[in-house]
Amino acid sequence: MKLTDTQKKSERTVLVCYSKRKDIKHSHSEDSLIELKFLAETAGAEVIETFFQENDSFDSRFMIGKGKTQEIADYVESNDIQLVIFENELAYTQLRNLENKIKCKIIDKSNLILDIFASNARTAQAKLQVELAQLEYTLPRLTRQWTHLSKQFGGIGTKGPGETQIETDRRLINTRITVLKDKLKKVAEQRKTQSSERGKFFRISLVGYTNAGKSTLLNALTGADVYVENKLFATLDTSTKVLQLLVTNDGKVTKFPKKILISDTVGFIKNLPHNLIESFKSTLLEVIESDLLLHLVDVSNENFRDQMEVVTETLKEIGAENKKIINVFNKTDMVDDPDLIRILKNEFRDAVFISAEKGLNLNSLMERMKSELNSENTERTIKLKPDEHKKVSMIYKLAEVSKIKYLKSGIKISFKTNDKNYSKLKTLAE
Repeated sequence: MKLTDTQKKSERTVLVCYSKRKDIKHSHSEDSLIELKFLAETAGAEVIETFFQENDSFDSRFMIGKGKTQEIADYVESNDIQLVIFENELAYTQLRNLENKIKCKIIDKSNLILDIFASNARTAQAKLQVELAQLEYTLPRLTRQWTHLSKQFGGIGTKGPGETQIETDRRLINTRITVLKDKLKKVAEQRKTQSSERGKFFRISLVGYTNAGKSTLLNALTGADVYVENKLFATLDTSTKVLQLLVTNDGKVTKFPKKILISDTVGFIKNLPHNLIESFKSTLLEVIESDLLLHLVDVSNENFRDQMEVVTETLKEIGAENKKIINVFNKTDMVDDPDLIRILKNEFRDAVFISAEKGLNLNSLMERMKSELNSENTERTIKLKPDEHKKVSMIYKLAEVSKIKYLKSGIKISFKTNDKNYSKLKTLAE
């Protein structure tokens, strides 16, 4: 009996990047192609060749121009290429023209990222978010799915049914998009309910460029077993773990009175499609509601400064730019230039330099986190009425009570808590 090889074969792939001369430096485009190659390999493609086109004028038909398109078409035909991936987002007409000319499956970076997201979505919430992003990407490109009708038959008798089917599909997709948004809205509401229960915790989120080592750091700090792989977007779902720090007070080792929740989040990337950010806002809600962000930076990557800018811009887009942030430079053990670390320590005086994988300098990071937690806790006092015992219980949940006095005129409570919880508790006395 002949056995069939069921293993999926890698698609032989060509990468293409276009830029205007006046808009971007050549080196930046080369960096984009390197990252696109990493994305393609993450999706399982075998990258055979890369093409870069730099022009002063934009070609609305092919983007890269007719000459470069023909060059790629010839290469695809003579080298058995199955897939061409563009760094740039392609309009429907460009996609159609390129496919007609190159005779090969063509996708853009947005489509590639969606494919990776679909492969890595594990929870129900992530799957909903990916499906929504895919449908919103597909909707304006529906016409492309029906070009086969005219190719097979042509002329009279093919336009009507094709257009009717397109409109039917468009209505079905719009209906499904509405359903998905409603489901995600309910998920967001559930998360808000969960967040209200987490008010007694100090909340930290790990943010950073994709593949910066966030999951590795979460595992190192908490002893968790979160999935880690050297691929882009290996983590889509927010993983939240309890972190219990220890401090020394007058020679004694004691636990913090408040537990800490630390969350790993989806990594950011340059030119991440806007609809993906919109779709994943319920996941990124953890970032918005955190008390502290650890911005993890892969310092071994030569483009780490550009990656830091991408993270900063994305935080602005989701409304988290004013959060307290500690810059954490990771993978220091992989840096070849010893002067780089020295320069960065002078430039980023409040940053922490670690290797999450090797466990290097994690104590310094813990100390910084402890310092931020202690700075959040300020001594407060509230006076309640004699019969307001339920409010006393609420204060115990949200704060560290240091003194309580039962007076004839009421209950006087002294406690330590952060500004966010104090604003909640202050209303109790009003």
